[in-house]
Amino acid sequence: MLSNPATKYVPFKPFERDFSERTWPSKRITHPPIWMSTDLRDGNQSLIEPMSVSRKLRFFEMLIRIGFKEIEVGFPSASQTDFDFVRKLVDENRIPDDVKIIALTQARPELIERTVEACAGAKQAMIHLYNACAPDFRRIVFNMSKAEVKQVAIDGTRCIMDCMARHPQTDWFYEYSPEVFSTTEPEFALEVCNAVTAVWQPTPQKKIVYNLPATVEATTPNMYADQIEYMHNHLDKRDCILISLHPHNDRGTAVAAAELGQMAGADRVEGCIFGNGERTGNVDLVTLALNLYTQGIHPGLDFSDIDEVRRCVEFCNQLPVHPRHPYAGDLVYTAFSGSHQDAIKKGFAIQDPNGLWAVPYLPIDPADLGRSYDAVIRVNSQSGKGGVSYLLEQEHGLALPRRLQIEFSRAIQRVTDETGREVTADDVYSIFSSEYLDKTAPWKLVKHRITGDPTAAEGQHFTIEAEFEIDGTRRTLTGSGDGAISAFVNCLGIPVRIADYHEHAIGTGTDTRAACYVEARVGDAPTGFGVGVDRDIVTASFKAVLSAINRHIASEGQIPVASPQPSVAA
Repeated sequence: MLSNPATKYVPFKPFERDFSERTWPSKRITHPPIWMSTDLRDGNQSLIEPMSVSRKLRFFEMLIRIGFKEIEVGFPSASQTDFDFVRKLVDENRIPDDVKIIALTQARPELIERTVEACAGAKQAMIHLYNACAPDFRRIVFNMSKAEVKQVAIDGTRCIMDCMARHPQTDWFYEYSPEVFSTTEPEFALEVCNAVTAVWQPTPQKKIVYNLPATVEATTPNMYADQIEYMHNHLDKRDCILISLHPHNDRGTAVAAAELGQMAGADRVEGCIFGNGERTGNVDLVTLALNLYTQGIHPGLDFSDIDEVRRCVEFCNQLPVHPRHPYAGDLVYTAFSGSHQDAIKKGFAIQDPNGLWAVPYLPIDPADLGRSYDAVIRVNSQSGKGGVSYLLEQEHGLALPRRLQIEFSRAIQRVTDETGREVTADDVYSIFSSEYLDKTAPWKLVKHRITGDPTAAEGQHFTIEAEFEIDGTRRTLTGSGDGAISAFVNCLGIPVRIADYHEHAIGTGTDTRAACYVEARVGDAPTGFGVGVDRDIVTASFKAVLSAINRHIASEGQIPVASPQPSVAA
């Protein structure tokens, strides 16, 4: 049993008084932030087996293709692999001119020197310095006063400036993080950042980045937004500063924290593709970017081949992406529920290719991310007629009438209930063929010949002579009627009444075939469907009638007898 939380946990309160300055709840996100990927640093540090240089290079090149202009490439002072990787990027001219690499360092002179050395020679590079400022870290980890913690940030900034001055060929930028900002007193975080500003002296033309991380997510997202807006309102030289967000996901609300933080005044967001990172991970940049996209705002990042991005990330991180992961998971555009499938099918039927996207249950067009519609609807025991008919129409061009959809869904339900498994599109067609198209016994049409005489008496305008194989015996039957189908039915000698009829073409050009659906009543039995497919529309309709009769015989075991038209043995 869980212990009493009231005696063990004290909720963190960023402000002793209510933060009455807040204006962010009435704001809207109208443009994308500056994106910074920390996959190669924060994401890499969290892996059971950190990436090799070759894997990091593959990841880096993918980030470039997606469109990232700021990439944190490593922690060069902490790992020889990271140092070598950064040097490889610089020495082999692998960094596009418009891309800024970023390297993280702690605030110790020897580590700062190593970090600057790793990046020296790049066209533009940013050094990212951090030190923890939160009360628990001051007391437990460092045993430092507030003044001592602030001095660490000031001294580290000065050391970075000195090291950068030795390498004037690089256009240098600076990022500072009051680590564990999420549980630091906002007034103290502000004091430290303003002290750094006084040393660095940023300008509107060359801004400093203040990264305000939810290093450990400790509050609801609205409280994080309050902290961000407080900093936004009170930082010295705000026009010379970029506020950056770095939300972790300990409470599972990193995406919400990042979105509210942007509303509160942040300019930049750093995170990882699919949310990799320490503990529960960093904020997921794919989700953030595509959330914007679904609101009509282009994120400035290209996820038009989301599956290729996922394959690369899974290979480099050696971690799977969950099948229900937003936008990228295998199943996120898949509907099993019958009611969902029916709504999706109807949405696709009326969706204007050039209009606003409005398909129920699908907040984004899968095609925009390089996904086909093949996996949108899948069938299991929870599925209904809409999903089943959608698969037949998309995969095989069979547009089933509504009552046939209902009838066939029962056949699918039997299979899924018996097996307890999902059925694929191929399974659906196989069951459909077995149920309708392959019903060629005991009655099978071999060939037929139709003649027409518009001057003949009513009911005899068309005459048919048809050869059948009936229980293995060849017979030729004849009949007359007002149309080809009535003549065919009359020749059978079976009490069959056609209740409904549908037909449509499958394919185009010389490969066109006809599909016919007949709802028929045999004797006094309930109506049932038959289906026929053939290159000739008339033959397809005859096959559909026989399909209905054969299905009746298979179900009832017998057939009502009527007098056939004159016939001769084959």
